[in-house]
Amino acid sequence: MTHSLTTQSTAATLALALGAALTMASAAASAADDMGKAAKDKEKCFGVAMKGKNDCAAGPGTSCAGTSATDHQANAWSYVPKGSCEKMASKTSPSGKGMLKAFEPKKT
Repeated sequence: MTHSLTTQSTAATLALALGAALTMASAAASAADDMGKAAKDKEKCFGVAMKGKNDCAAGPGTSCAGTSATDHQANAWSYVPKGSCEKMASKTSPSGKGMLKAFEPKKT
């Protein structure tokens, strides 16, 4: 009788572990899908981030997010709603607006 209880306990434990693993995999896939959809609604905009507030790409000597050294740094970008970048002000860009690619800052 003890053997039967041990077998049942082991089976129940395995079923719970499998259920938990499937739930976590499903949640991870859902989160990745949500991030993919969010990325489609955003674009990288160079020259609009404030010092230390960029999402990534801040040039040589920096690691990534939060490493821009100046406001409106020409090679640092932030995610913005798609279609809004080139309408946003940038004190360093040649056009005075954010740009979809890194640029050479205008001379002041």
